[in-house]
Parts: sequence; structure tokens; C-alpha cells
Amino acid sequence: MAYRRRLRAAIVVCAAVIAGTVPAGGWSVADSPATDVRVRPAAAIATAAPSPSPSPSPDPFKGLSADQIADRAVTATQSATSLRMAGRVTSDDQPLDVDFALNDKRECSGRMKIKGGAAELRQTDKVTYMKGDEGFWRASMTSQGVPERQIDATIELLKGRWLKITPGQPGSSDLRGVCDLKALLDDMGEDRDRDKDEGRELTRGPDAKVGGTLVATLVKKKAGDETTTVSVAQKGKPYILKMVKAGGDEPGTIVLSDFDKPVKVVVPPAEETVDLSKLDQGTRI
Repeated sequence: MAYRRRLRAAIVVCAAVIAGTVPAGGWSVADSPATDVRVRPAAAIATAAPSPSPSPSPDPFKGLSADQIADRAVTATQSATSLRMAGRVTSDDQPLDVDFALNDKRECSGRMKIKGGAAELRQTDKVTYMKGDEGFWRASMTSQGVPERQIDATIELLKGRWLKITPGQPGSSDLRGVCDLKALLDDMGEDRDRDKDEGRELTRGPDAKVGGTLVATLVKKKAGDETTTVSVAQKGKPYILKMVKAGGDEPGTIVLSDFDKPVKVVVPPAEETVDLSKLDQGTRI
């Protein structure tokens, strides 16, 4: 799905930005304390499939086909002004744990984790702030082929600091995409339209619960072993609460919650940031 590639692209772009900025000789930087960045494990947020519902409940979707329920769910979810997205996605054979709160003003605050490394990302007023631990920067830059000497210099520079990327700087437009709620929700609609065009009909599975909310489960199977299960709220608006993809090239689980709740983004103090535009060989931060 497109949203999985969008999330993975944030890591690739950020690593590429750093790779193109770090001078071969490294920077001269002042000492700064390391910061422990912790990411909530995806396993604690989402499981492989919804838990069975122990008791029946009146069905708000009675008489509707699975495809009609899916259409209502996509429309309702696209109406959200904010939401929280958490879980694990896989793209290009790389697992990525995410936990983001984002709104329709392109503001977001959240964490991501890859290969034992973690990073926090914040966006507000078109500015992106990103702070990763050593494992995150090393894994992401190694995947981009950055020389070891440059990786070490970058890690030393960014220790305990936020990388600040403003509009117009390398990678800024791509990084903004990860917190673009409208684009994320549009992706869901495009995926749904594509399924219709290709004649992939959904079936309805047993009702279940997601976070205590009764849901209708919609199942889509493709050739081979790929199966996608979508959980739709049966109480209140028919929001999509969970998406599970098993098999195929991009397996993973995403849980959506906190619809229309305010998203608070705290701008890091200036003394704790490194401005990408001011980086230069020999500069002392």
C-alpha cells in the first residue's frame, strides 16, 4: 500500500540528506549529552489479527455488502481532521515500527524504529525536526552506502540534537509527506478504487474487537498467500480502526485511533537543534 512506501521513504530521504551534507573530513562539534529515544514496541500496539468478539451486538451494517461497508469506512476515515497511526509496516524487506499523531495542517509528532535504532520526528510550520539515536543513524546511513568515517562524524554532530530541515532544503518536501494526513487518507481511497477497477471483491469475516470497540472485519485475498483484513468500527462513525496485511511484499499491521483529537507538536529549543542550512566543514556547533 502507498502509505507504507511513504513511511519508509521518510527514513531513506533523511539518510540521503545527511549523506550528501556530511563532509568527508567530518565536523568539529561541541560535546553534548546523549538522549535516550524510546519507541513503544509495535507488538504492544497491534497483533496479527483482531481478537474474537465474545458477545453479539446489533449490526449497523446489516443488509450491506462488504464492498459497501468498505466504501462507507473509507469515506468516514477520509473525513478525519486528525488521527494516531501506530504499528509495524514493511517495505523493501525492511520492517519499520511507527507511532505518529498527525492532523490536516501537516503537523505531526511521533516515533519510528528500524533495525534496533529509534528516532523521533516532529513537523510544524513546514519545518521538520528529527532526532535519532546512534543505532538509527548508523542503520539508515549504512543502507545508503555512506562511508563509515562520515557516519561517525554525523553521529557525533547529532548526538543529543535535533536535525532541523526547513522548506527548500534537500529532502524537505519528501519528509513532509510522512505527516501529510490528506495524502495518507487519499492513498486509502486510491487503494480502494484500484481494488474496484481490478474486480477484487471483499468478503465479510467474523465480527471482532479492536481496542474494546466492536468491528466488522473485511477480508481481501489476492493470488498467492496475500490477505488484507480491514477492521471497521460498528459504533459511531465507521472509521477504519485496523489494517492487517499478511503475506505479499509489504506485510504489516496499522492501528488507527484518536480521531479528531488535537495534535500537540513541541518545537525543540534552538540550542538543541542543528540547522541543515548552516552545516559546513569546520563549523563548531
